[in-house]
Amino acid sequence: MKLAVVILALAMTGCATVNDIEHTPATMSVMSGKSPKDYASCFVGRIADSRKPPQIEPRHAGLRVIVPQKLISSDPAAIVDIEPRSSGSSIKLFERMGNNPLRPKDVQHAVTACISGE
Repeated sequence: MKLAVVILALAMTGCATVNDIEHTPATMSVMSGKSPKDYASCFVGRIADSRKPPQIEPRHAGLRVIVPQKLISSDPAAIVDIEPRSSGSSIKLFERMGNNPLRPKDVQHAVTACISGE
């Protein structure tokens, strides 16, 4: 019965677009000493085991990484905006279900792991 409720709740959340996700509050806002290109490369490598390859596109002076959902690869689950700053990058993470404590944490862990020089 509990499983049915969880599945129903997930089904009711619907599909989100990149525009929908980017208009939610940022789940995380951090800075890194890496350039936007180096940070994006690290991030993509970190989530490669848990997700299909993300879409990387130029945005302003930096990069935008659009992370697909785990089950439905055509719909975005998260957006990572990486902007250059004088000594590295400014990173903002926007997640589709950012206020859901049961959401997968692989994207947040990858964002955090790539902050430093690892």
